[in-house]
Amino acid sequence: MSETVYGIHAIEALLTRAPERIIEVYITKGRDDKRLNGLVHELEQLGLTIKIANRQWLDEKSNNGVHQGILAMVKPSRRYQENDIPLLMDKQPNAVILILDGVTDPHNLGACIRTADAAGVDFIIVPKDRSAPLNSTAQKVACGAAESVPVVRVTNLARTMRMLQDEYQVWVVGTAGEAQSTLYQTDFFKNATSLALVMGAEGEGMRRLTKEHCDELVSIPMAGIVSSLNVSVATGVCLFEIVRQKNR
Repeated sequence: MSETVYGIHAIEALLTRAPERIIEVYITKGRDDKRLNGLVHELEQLGLTIKIANRQWLDEKSNNGVHQGILAMVKPSRRYQENDIPLLMDKQPNAVILILDGVTDPHNLGACIRTADAAGVDFIIVPKDRSAPLNSTAQKVACGAAESVPVVRVTNLARTMRMLQDEYQVWVVGTAGEAQSTLYQTDFFKNATSLALVMGAEGEGMRRLTKEHCDELVSIPMAGIVSSLNVSVATGVCLFEIVRQKNR
């Protein structure tokens, strides 16, 4: 069973990191775009056949996403699961992990993956039952980052958090509007060299059990009239403060 990937960024990343996954590529007829033409040339050099399709067909295959005139049918990406976590932790003893609890919009998931990649996050953990799929929409928004940051789906998020704490001494910090300490008052690495940041869904926040399994809760100071940020924006604010502290 194949998957679809669309958009210049996403297919460029696929070409760089996993060209063997590409089965066939479709472009819109008559589109003259320098960057698209360069990408098509690279694909042709791999021996891939480029097929011409009308815009309506590409719109339909991408669910009316912004495909930029190019779409690829690809072999399914690797699916990371709970039993992959030990290997991921062994590869990076001073890991920074992003945990997303209840992010069900593929656009938000893709934006969080893109932000995580920019901040050097080692891998992302999401629950199987309350998370957006890593579909073509999420991959397009991620701008290729979905090929570089593993997304691990776990059956029981609280149990996974406890395993990280007990077996790998990961300090787990959750974000909550009611937290007394802000992220700028918190030393994220005072208790451990590996860190997991937990972000909840916009509005609802983390589930109760997820919150109870955090070692510490922090808030983002808000100066204006809005009470919360989009989860991908909040993730960026928190992750780059973590990066700042880690690089001190």
